[in-house]
Amino acid sequence: MLRELDFNEISDGKFYQSQDMVRADCGGCKGCSSCCRGMGSSIVLDPLDVHRIASGLGKSFDELLASHLELQVVDGIILPNLKMTGPGEACTFLNDQGRCSIHPLRPGICRIFPLGRYYDGTGFQYFLQVHECPKPNKSKVKIRKWVDTPDVRRYETYISDWHYYLKGLQEKAAASEGPEMVKTLSMSVLTAFYVRPFRTDQDFYEQFYQRLEKERLNNK
Repeated sequence: MLRELDFNEISDGKFYQSQDMVRADCGGCKGCSSCCRGMGSSIVLDPLDVHRIASGLGKSFDELLASHLELQVVDGIILPNLKMTGPGEACTFLNDQGRCSIHPLRPGICRIFPLGRYYDGTGFQYFLQVHECPKPNKSKVKIRKWVDTPDVRRYETYISDWHYYLKGLQEKAAASEGPEMVKTLSMSVLTAFYVRPFRTDQDFYEQFYQRLEKERLNNK
């Protein structure tokens, strides 16, 4: 989701790489669940996010849409996001104790919080969102550890490639003269990367890039 913000107002003014240390560790949150409430539709899910949740819970994408996810238009393309419901607009995966019930499967945006990603045109860098997390006295942690994802470098390449692929589609949708192009592009993305499940007995990234290459050829 593209946002027009003053970087110096929302961050400590620094950019970080995965090997850097940053004061982001909330110490297990200790009962705080502020970042799991009132987030609206901002927790947009990439294909790996949905693959993790769907395979981990043994549910299809359609089943997740009926309970925990919803669809929204993100800069011209329809994408899934975590659903917020009930008093305080809580994430539907938040349990009665205010803890994430799918913590090992949590989406990438949740994994890096309170960090954000700044896309510079070719890749991305991390930045610390200094006003988003109310927990005081955070500890320093290496970003690679905080992201809590196997093969972080490969994961970061995937995140960057997905972002710029979507950006190209969003620009194409914006340049179109009617809703049909937007609908076609959105259905293509949803079908290829979300509705059709990725195999759990094969490498996710290899499957993703096979589909990405096919979709790039189809959308020329």
